[in-house]
Amino acid sequence: MEFSGFGKGALAFLKQIQKNNNKEWFEAHKDEYQQLILEPSRTFVVEMGEHLQALVPTINAEPKINKSLYRIYRDTRRMGANKAPIKHRIGVIFWQGRTKRMQSSAFYMHFSPDELMVAVGVRWFEKPMLDAFREYILDDTRRTKLWNILQDIKAKDSDYTHLEKGYKRYPRGFNAEMEHADLSLYKGMATFKRLNPDLITDGEALIDTLYKIYEDMLPLQEFMYEVSLGVKED
Repeated sequence: MEFSGFGKGALAFLKQIQKNNNKEWFEAHKDEYQQLILEPSRTFVVEMGEHLQALVPTINAEPKINKSLYRIYRDTRRMGANKAPIKHRIGVIFWQGRTKRMQSSAFYMHFSPDELMVAVGVRWFEKPMLDAFREYILDDTRRTKLWNILQDIKAKDSDYTHLEKGYKRYPRGFNAEMEHADLSLYKGMATFKRLNPDLITDGEALIDTLYKIYEDMLPLQEFMYEVSLGVKED
């Protein structure tokens, strides 16, 4: 089935989740979730995945929950987690490699009534990925390459940006005298752009717009995939 976009009721449905964020309400409206969110999301993964595989043949595009799609229920058991049980933001991920989907370099997007966000890279590092990233950019040439990639992406579109630094102290092996040493202070490495969420209602425009952004950000995807190959799992 060709992806024609998310129905105009999708964003309104997500607004209703914001107002009625409880499992009882959601269970009573599960058919709407299936029709407005889940089924179009699956179709989107298939079509967007076919486009992305033209850029990266080994990209993973699996239209299943806990694969390219995320669960609608939030895990509220984690310390500090958002305690609202139902997510009003819908995420989709296309990851490269055999490591965890969230710890692999990935093409990502999410939408909510407030925004459509498109991103490439790894949004936060767990320790194995953090260690691999720091080890990889200890090399001066690689560190300069990453710096240039980020500058080149920004030059393509002034609305492209990347994550802010998350640490204040340089990790072992880095110091202020090293060129671009601040790259070691990041808790994740991803570039992104925010768009009007109404774009999701036009399937062709959504696919074309995302493809252009992902193509622009492809050098970071490739760089972070190289980083991921050095991850040492326990």
